[in-house]
Amino acid sequence: MLEEKRKDLDSEKQKKILLRLVDALSQLDPDLYYRPTSDIALYLEKYIRSDAKLTSDERSLMERLSRRDLEVLLSLH
Repeated sequence: MLEEKRKDLDSEKQKKILLRLVDALSQLDPDLYYRPTSDIALYLEKYIRSDAKLTSDERSLMERLSRRDLEVLLSLH
């Protein structure tokens, strides 16, 4: 039960971070909104692994996500 709560908390944190990163990338590329989800997920994946300003905890949370995970999270928003 505690493990489930931790996963839920991690998931919520990932969603918040993801939205923040999408917002940051949208500032750099206003046409991002019109791109396919798969392209945005690829862009995010590269951004997370390189230029994103994340704390070590945030980076650890986000690097767990595959490109497919990012696509799913993006489609839920």
